[in-house]
Amino acid sequence: MKILFTGGGTAGHIFPIIAIIREIKKGYPYGDFEFFYLGPRDKFAKEIFSREGVVVRTILAGKLRRYFSFKNIIDILKLPIGILQAFYYVFVISPDLIFSKGGYGSIPAVISGWFLRAPIFLHESDIIPGLANRVASKVALEIFISFSVKKTEYFPAKKMLSVGSPIRREILNGSKNEAKKIFNLTGEKSVILILGGSQGAQRINDKLLVILPEILKDFELIHQTGRKNFVQLKKESEVVITQDLKKYYHPIDFLDEKQLSYAYTVADLIISRAGAGTIFEIGAVGKPSILVPLPESAQNHQVKNAYAFA
Repeated sequence: MKILFTGGGTAGHIFPIIAIIREIKKGYPYGDFEFFYLGPRDKFAKEIFSREGVVVRTILAGKLRRYFSFKNIIDILKLPIGILQAFYYVFVISPDLIFSKGGYGSIPAVISGWFLRAPIFLHESDIIPGLANRVASKVALEIFISFSVKKTEYFPAKKMLSVGSPIRREILNGSKNEAKKIFNLTGEKSVILILGGSQGAQRINDKLLVILPEILKDFELIHQTGRKNFVQLKKESEVVITQDLKKYYHPIDFLDEKQLSYAYTVADLIISRAGAGTIFEIGAVGKPSILVPLPESAQNHQVKNAYAFA
Protein backbone atom coordinates (compact mmCIF):
# COMPACT_ATOMS: atom_id res chain seq x y z
CA MET A 1 0.00 0.00 0.00
CA LYS A 2 1.37 3.38 -1.01
CA ILE A 3 0.63 6.34 1.25
CA LEU A 4 1.57 9.82 0.13
CA PHE A 5 1.87 12.37 2.92
CA THR A 6 1.88 16.08 2.25
CA GLY A 7 2.12 19.24 4.30
CA GLY A 8 4.71 21.76 5.18
CA GLY A 9 5.61 25.15 6.43
CA THR A 10 6.67 24.34 9.98
CA ALA A 11 7.70 21.42 12.18
CA GLY A 12 4.10 21.37 13.40
CA HIS A 13 3.13 19.86 10.05
CA ILE A 14 6.00 17.38 9.98
CA PHE A 15 6.12 15.78 13.43
CA PRO A 16 2.51 14.49 13.42
CA ILE A 17 3.23 12.73 10.12
CA ILE A 18 6.29 11.11 11.70
CA ALA A 19 4.11 9.95 14.62
CA ILE A 20 1.54 8.41 12.24
CA ILE A 21 4.19 6.59 10.19
CA ARG A 22 5.77 5.10 13.31
CA GLU A 23 2.42 3.90 14.62
CA ILE A 24 1.58 2.25 11.29
CA LYS A 25 4.92 0.44 11.37
CA LYS A 26 4.35 -0.71 14.95
CA GLY A 27 0.77 -1.79 14.33
CA TYR A 28 1.53 -3.59 11.06
CA PRO A 29 5.17 -4.71 11.27
CA TYR A 30 4.74 -7.05 8.30
CA GLY A 31 2.52 -4.75 6.29
CA ASP A 32 3.47 -3.97 2.73
CA PHE A 33 3.60 -0.20 3.13
CA GLU A 34 5.49 2.38 1.09
CA PHE A 35 5.64 5.90 2.47
CA PHE A 36 6.18 9.03 0.41
CA TYR A 37 6.28 12.72 1.29
CA LEU A 38 5.56 15.50 -1.19
CA GLY A 39 6.10 19.08 -0.11
CA PRO A 40 8.24 22.22 -0.39
CA ARG A 41 12.01 22.00 -0.28
CA ASP A 42 13.01 21.82 3.37
CA LYS A 43 16.35 20.46 4.53
CA PHE A 44 15.01 19.84 8.04
CA ALA A 45 12.00 17.85 6.82
CA LYS A 46 14.03 15.83 4.32
CA GLU A 47 16.52 14.81 6.98
CA ILE A 48 13.81 13.69 9.41
CA PHE A 49 11.78 11.78 6.81
CA SER A 50 14.85 10.06 5.41
CA ARG A 51 15.60 8.62 8.84
CA GLU A 52 12.12 7.06 8.84
CA GLY A 53 12.59 5.45 5.42
CA VAL A 54 10.21 7.88 3.71
CA VAL A 55 10.83 8.74 0.06
CA VAL A 56 10.87 12.54 -0.25
CA ARG A 57 9.92 14.50 -3.34
CA THR A 58 10.02 18.30 -3.39
CA ILE A 59 7.98 20.86 -5.31
CA LEU A 60 7.57 24.61 -5.49
CA ALA A 61 4.92 25.92 -3.13
CA GLY A 62 3.72 29.48 -2.69
CA LYS A 63 2.70 30.84 0.69
CA LEU A 64 -0.35 33.14 0.65
CA ARG A 65 0.26 35.77 3.31
CA ARG A 66 -2.63 37.65 4.90
CA TYR A 67 -0.84 40.98 4.55
CA PHE A 68 0.69 42.95 1.71
CA SER A 69 4.07 41.70 0.61
CA PHE A 70 5.84 41.59 -2.75
CA LYS A 71 6.65 37.98 -1.89
CA ASN A 72 2.97 37.21 -2.48
CA ILE A 73 3.40 38.01 -6.18
CA ILE A 74 6.34 35.62 -6.49
CA ASP A 75 4.60 32.90 -4.47
CA ILE A 76 1.42 33.09 -6.56
CA LEU A 77 3.56 32.33 -9.61
CA LYS A 78 5.06 29.33 -7.81
CA LEU A 79 1.68 27.69 -7.24
CA PRO A 80 0.85 26.60 -10.84
CA ILE A 81 4.40 25.30 -11.30
CA GLY A 82 4.11 23.39 -8.02
CA ILE A 83 0.79 21.87 -9.12
CA LEU A 84 2.35 20.64 -12.38
CA GLN A 85 5.28 19.14 -10.45
CA ALA A 86 2.92 17.52 -7.95
CA PHE A 87 0.74 16.16 -10.78
CA TYR A 88 3.78 14.37 -12.19
CA TYR A 89 4.82 12.86 -8.84
CA VAL A 90 1.29 11.81 -7.87
CA PHE A 91 0.84 10.18 -11.28
CA VAL A 92 4.17 8.31 -11.06
CA ILE A 93 3.75 7.24 -7.42
CA SER A 94 0.05 6.34 -7.89
CA PRO A 95 -0.68 6.39 -4.13
CA ASP A 96 -3.55 4.41 -2.63
CA LEU A 97 -4.33 7.48 -0.56
CA ILE A 98 -3.08 11.00 0.12
CA PHE A 99 -2.87 12.23 3.70
CA SER A 100 -2.58 16.00 4.11
CA LYS A 101 -1.42 17.68 7.30
CA GLY A 102 -2.12 21.14 5.92
CA GLY A 103 0.15 24.11 5.44
CA TYR A 104 0.83 25.93 2.20
CA GLY A 105 3.07 23.09 1.04
CA SER A 106 0.13 20.68 0.81
CA ILE A 107 -2.03 22.52 -1.73
CA PRO A 108 -0.30 21.31 -4.96
CA ALA A 109 -0.42 17.66 -3.86
CA VAL A 110 -4.08 17.85 -2.83
CA ILE A 111 -5.18 19.55 -6.07
CA SER A 112 -3.20 17.04 -8.15
CA GLY A 113 -4.56 14.12 -6.15
CA TRP A 114 -8.10 15.34 -6.74
CA PHE A 115 -7.53 15.55 -10.50
CA LEU A 116 -6.10 12.02 -10.50
CA ARG A 117 -8.93 10.70 -8.31
CA ALA A 118 -6.74 9.65 -5.37
CA PRO A 119 -8.60 9.35 -2.03
CA ILE A 120 -7.71 12.37 0.14
CA PHE A 121 -7.73 12.49 3.93
CA LEU A 122 -6.90 15.51 6.11
CA HIS A 123 -5.77 16.10 9.63
CA GLU A 124 -6.33 19.53 11.20
CA SER A 125 -4.55 20.28 14.46
CA ASP A 126 -6.11 23.64 15.26
CA ILE A 127 -9.62 24.67 16.23
CA ILE A 128 -9.71 27.03 13.26
CA PRO A 129 -8.36 25.36 10.09
CA GLY A 130 -5.77 27.06 7.95
CA LEU A 131 -6.40 28.12 4.36
CA ALA A 132 -4.80 25.00 2.86
CA ASN A 133 -7.05 22.60 4.75
CA ARG A 134 -10.09 24.77 4.06
CA VAL A 135 -9.41 24.33 0.36
CA ALA A 136 -8.60 20.62 0.74
CA SER A 137 -11.73 19.96 2.81
CA LYS A 138 -13.85 20.41 -0.31
CA VAL A 139 -12.36 17.27 -1.88
CA ALA A 140 -11.46 15.23 1.22
CA LEU A 141 -13.28 12.01 2.06
CA GLU A 142 -12.64 12.36 5.81
CA ILE A 143 -11.28 15.13 8.04
CA PHE A 144 -9.54 14.08 11.23
CA ILE A 145 -9.50 16.80 13.89
CA SER A 146 -7.69 17.32 17.19
CA PHE A 147 -10.38 19.08 19.19
CA SER A 148 -14.07 18.21 19.49
CA VAL A 149 -16.42 18.43 16.53
CA LYS A 150 -18.47 21.10 18.32
CA LYS A 151 -15.45 23.35 18.89
CA THR A 152 -13.75 22.93 15.51
CA GLU A 153 -14.82 25.60 13.04
CA TYR A 154 -15.57 25.70 9.32
CA PHE A 155 -15.59 22.00 8.34
CA PRO A 156 -18.90 20.17 7.76
CA ALA A 157 -19.70 18.02 10.80
CA LYS A 158 -20.49 14.95 8.72
CA LYS A 159 -16.89 14.83 7.45
CA MET A 160 -15.18 15.37 10.81
CA LEU A 161 -13.82 12.69 13.12
CA SER A 162 -12.22 13.79 16.40
CA VAL A 163 -9.05 11.73 16.99
CA GLY A 164 -6.73 14.11 18.87
CA SER A 165 -3.32 15.20 17.63
CA PRO A 166 -0.69 12.56 16.75
CA ILE A 167 2.38 12.81 18.97
CA ARG A 168 5.59 10.84 18.97
CA ARG A 169 5.63 8.28 21.78
CA GLU A 170 9.38 8.72 22.03
CA ILE A 171 9.06 12.18 23.61
CA LEU A 172 7.30 10.57 26.61
CA ASN A 173 10.28 8.40 27.55
CA GLY A 174 12.75 10.93 28.92
CA SER A 175 15.00 10.42 31.93
CA LYS A 176 15.54 13.03 34.64
CA ASN A 177 19.04 11.79 35.35
CA GLU A 178 19.99 11.96 31.69
CA ALA A 179 18.40 15.40 31.43
CA LYS A 180 20.63 16.70 34.20
CA LYS A 181 23.69 15.47 32.33
CA ILE A 182 22.64 16.67 28.87
CA PHE A 183 21.62 20.17 29.95
CA ASN A 184 24.20 20.42 32.73
CA LEU A 185 21.49 21.16 35.29
CA THR A 186 22.53 21.92 38.86
CA GLY A 187 19.43 20.38 40.45
CA GLU A 188 19.37 23.23 42.95
CA LYS A 189 16.16 24.86 41.71
CA SER A 190 12.88 24.08 39.97
CA VAL A 191 13.21 23.92 36.18
CA ILE A 192 11.25 26.02 33.68
CA LEU A 193 11.22 24.93 30.04
CA ILE A 194 10.63 27.75 27.54
CA LEU A 195 9.55 26.79 24.02
CA GLY A 196 8.99 29.22 21.18
CA GLY A 197 8.14 26.68 18.50
CA SER A 198 10.56 25.22 15.97
CA GLN A 199 11.42 28.69 14.67
CA GLY A 200 11.72 30.33 18.08
CA ALA A 201 9.75 33.32 19.37
CA GLN A 202 11.57 36.64 19.18
CA ARG A 203 9.21 38.53 21.49
CA ILE A 204 9.33 35.83 24.15
CA ASN A 205 13.12 35.93 23.91
CA ASP A 206 13.16 39.72 24.24
CA LYS A 207 10.85 39.74 27.27
CA LEU A 208 12.87 36.98 28.89
CA LEU A 209 16.09 38.97 28.60
CA VAL A 210 14.49 41.80 30.57
CA ILE A 211 13.58 39.58 33.52
CA LEU A 212 16.31 36.95 33.18
CA PRO A 213 18.47 38.05 36.15
CA GLU A 214 15.42 38.03 38.44
CA ILE A 215 13.96 34.73 37.28
CA LEU A 216 17.30 32.93 37.60
CA LYS A 217 17.40 33.76 41.29
CA ASP A 218 14.58 31.28 41.86
CA PHE A 219 14.53 28.98 38.82
CA GLU A 220 16.75 27.09 36.41
CA LEU A 221 15.87 27.60 32.71
CA ILE A 222 16.05 25.39 29.63
CA HIS A 223 15.32 27.74 26.74
CA GLN A 224 14.71 26.74 23.12
CA THR A 225 15.59 29.98 21.37
CA GLY A 226 15.13 29.10 17.69
CA ARG A 227 18.09 28.62 15.36
CA LYS A 228 17.98 32.15 13.94
CA ASN A 229 17.95 33.75 17.37
CA PHE A 230 20.43 31.57 19.23
CA VAL A 231 23.76 33.34 18.68
CA GLN A 232 22.39 36.83 19.32
CA LEU A 233 20.41 35.77 22.37
CA LYS A 234 23.36 33.95 23.89
CA LYS A 235 25.54 37.04 23.53
CA GLU A 236 22.88 39.30 25.05
CA SER A 237 22.20 36.91 27.93
CA GLU A 238 25.88 36.87 28.85
CA VAL A 239 25.73 40.64 29.26
CA VAL A 240 22.68 40.75 31.54
CA ILE A 241 23.44 37.69 33.71
CA THR A 242 25.94 37.88 36.53
CA GLN A 243 28.59 35.18 36.73
CA ASP A 244 26.99 33.40 39.68
CA LEU A 245 23.68 32.95 37.77
CA LYS A 246 25.05 31.70 34.45
CA LYS A 247 25.00 28.07 35.60
CA TYR A 248 21.18 28.24 35.84
CA TYR A 249 20.55 29.33 32.25
CA HIS A 250 20.68 26.73 29.45
CA PRO A 251 19.83 28.15 26.00
CA ILE A 252 19.68 25.77 23.04
CA ASP A 253 18.81 26.59 19.46
CA PHE A 254 16.54 23.59 18.82
CA LEU A 255 15.61 20.57 20.90
CA ASP A 256 15.81 17.35 18.91
CA GLU A 257 13.51 14.47 19.78
CA LYS A 258 15.69 12.97 22.49
CA GLN A 259 16.55 16.33 24.02
CA LEU A 260 12.89 17.30 24.01
CA SER A 261 11.92 14.11 25.83
CA TYR A 262 14.48 14.86 28.54
CA ALA A 263 13.42 18.50 28.76
CA TYR A 264 9.75 17.55 29.16
CA THR A 265 10.60 15.03 31.86
CA VAL A 266 12.74 17.33 33.98
CA ALA A 267 10.60 20.48 33.62
CA ASP A 268 8.43 21.61 36.50
CA LEU A 269 6.72 24.27 34.35
CA ILE A 270 6.51 24.82 30.59
CA ILE A 271 6.11 28.21 28.92
CA SER A 272 5.17 27.89 25.26
CA ARG A 273 3.38 29.25 22.23
CA ALA A 274 -0.05 27.71 21.66
CA GLY A 275 0.45 25.67 18.51
CA ALA A 276 -1.73 22.57 18.70
CA GLY A 277 1.17 20.13 18.36
CA THR A 278 2.96 21.52 21.39
CA ILE A 279 -0.27 21.80 23.39
CA PHE A 280 -1.02 18.11 22.96
CA GLU A 281 2.56 17.18 23.83
CA ILE A 282 2.32 19.21 27.04
CA GLY A 283 -0.97 17.48 27.83
CA ALA A 284 0.59 14.07 27.22
CA VAL A 285 3.50 14.68 29.61
CA GLY A 286 1.11 16.14 32.19
CA LYS A 287 3.09 19.25 33.08
CA PRO A 288 1.65 22.63 34.17
CA SER A 289 2.06 25.27 31.51
CA ILE A 290 1.73 28.93 30.64
CA LEU A 291 0.67 29.44 27.03
CA VAL A 292 1.57 32.60 25.13
CA PRO A 293 -0.40 32.57 21.85
CA LEU A 294 1.15 34.11 18.77
CA PRO A 295 -0.92 37.28 18.14
CA GLU A 296 -0.49 37.09 14.36
CA SER A 297 -1.52 33.45 14.04
CA ALA A 298 -3.99 32.87 11.21
CA GLN A 299 -7.61 33.48 12.30
CA ASN A 300 -6.22 33.94 15.82
CA HIS A 301 -6.17 30.15 16.11
CA GLN A 302 -3.52 30.01 18.84
CA VAL A 303 -5.68 32.02 21.22
CA LYS A 304 -8.61 29.70 20.61
CA ASN A 305 -6.36 26.65 20.96
CA ALA A 306 -5.15 27.94 24.31
CA TYR A 307 -8.65 28.58 25.66
CA ALA A 308 -9.82 25.14 24.55
CA PHE A 309 -6.79 23.50 26.19
CA ALA A 310 -7.24 25.47 29.42
